[in-house]
Amino acid sequence: MQNVLTLIAPAGQLPAPLAARVRSALMALGADIGTPDWLSEAEALDLPFDGLAPEQAVAAARGALDGAPADAIAQPAAGRRKRLLIADMDSTIVQSETLDELSAYAGVKERVAEITRRSMNGEIDFAAALRQRVAMLKGLDLSALEATWRQTHPMPGAAELVGTMVAHGAHCALASGGFTWFTGRVAAQLGFTSHHANILLDDGQALTGGVEEPVFDRESKLATLKRLAADLGLPLSDTLAVGDGANDLAMLGAAGLGIAFRAKPVVAAAARARVDHADLRALLFVQGYRAAEFVTAGSGQR
Repeated sequence: MQNVLTLIAPAGQLPAPLAARVRSALMALGADIGTPDWLSEAEALDLPFDGLAPEQAVAAARGALDGAPADAIAQPAAGRRKRLLIADMDSTIVQSETLDELSAYAGVKERVAEITRRSMNGEIDFAAALRQRVAMLKGLDLSALEATWRQTHPMPGAAELVGTMVAHGAHCALASGGFTWFTGRVAAQLGFTSHHANILLDDGQALTGGVEEPVFDRESKLATLKRLAADLGLPLSDTLAVGDGANDLAMLGAAGLGIAFRAKPVVAAAARARVDHADLRALLFVQGYRAAEFVTAGSGQR
């Protein structure tokens, strides 16, 4: 079979009858279906198929799921296991928006969070929004960075995603519109191969309210994807990108597989693939990894 549809749900929430309903929906459209393959019982299932375009299979699957908390991603079966992962950090690899949390120590979290929301939904320019938010932090003691880090936790499935891909020889890179102060720590904790982000400026005691130029933005993420792929001698078809905000859209569109993860509406609508319900282990299942193959990176300890 040339294509594969992967169904993924939170653990235990993909019952066999629901999967069978999806299979029947594809067959009703004339698809030829291969032998179903459970990657994790009641959690992730591969359905090989021919006779439909991947986007048709996804639309049929979502209709058959009828609101059930399961995700559906279809793609060509060949080349599905990727050798380069490029991932957004905030609200993707970690659960929070680190700049929003940092701004709480300056007493401006509500204002900063609103600008973040508008920027991530593509309503305002990312670079201008970043400069505006960082300016509000002028004079903030550097101890606030450590305090924010103590409250920063990996997204469920992040350790398995990075650990498994690195164990199988992939390069895993963070590409964040946030700051290297955080990406470096997240990379070390979870085992990322490299990290790329903005640099916050300080005077040794407090933040200056500035960020090193040029701002690491949407186009920077795209350029990082292309540069890393070229450095590794990989075609873009051999890459996987994941993110949730408007500044991720360019890299999601250019990667061999771009996945919008619990994304902002504008991103979910534009991305070719999306994960709304499962955790980050979904990115392993869509590459054909079985749960028994997962490797956990990092200890999660501080």
